[in-house]
Amino acid sequence: MKLQQLTLALAAGFFVAGTALAHEGDSHAAPATTTGHAHADGHEHGHGDTDAIGVAGQPDKVTRTVNVDMTDAMRFNPSSVRVRQGETIRFVVKNSGQLKHEFVLGTEAALKEHYELMKKFPEMEHADPNQITVAPGQSGEVVWQFTKAGQVDFACLQPGHYDAGMKGAVKVAAGKPAKSAQASGGHADRKH
Repeated sequence: MKLQQLTLALAAGFFVAGTALAHEGDSHAAPATTTGHAHADGHEHGHGDTDAIGVAGQPDKVTRTVNVDMTDAMRFNPSSVRVRQGETIRFVVKNSGQLKHEFVLGTEAALKEHYELMKKFPEMEHADPNQITVAPGQSGEVVWQFTKAGQVDFACLQPGHYDAGMKGAVKVAAGKPAKSAQASGGHADRKH
């Protein structure tokens, strides 16, 4: 009965109109405004905060590339990135550590909420456009368009990592991005 109540509470609390993803070994594409996750027991939850942080970017619209390194010291390098509203950024995320790490874009509230779920369901895997899980020694990419000025947070939501300080921020300045379609060579804080 407790599992059923937990499942109903999660479904009610995290329901988002649209299609939720299932992550049972398959990689799926999600709509830009909906993210979801399935757990080993089969229940799913979704997040609707991606509208607040932007939309999944189109690879052919990338304005520049930002290289991000994840370490077992529970840090991102860089931990602060500056972009302009409307820019589409390719984050090339490298895990230089020996532990599995994640790069997840979101609001601070959504990241904290998701982190609490990750502590309860550490087997959860992600294949959403605003996040990537990277095995030790591997790299991955997130392509994201920042549609609103303000701050978009990012974090590693593996159990213990967020609490240890593995988080950062993308500062989105109001205005239009430069028309350059080429990557910046990984300079995270280049201004236009």
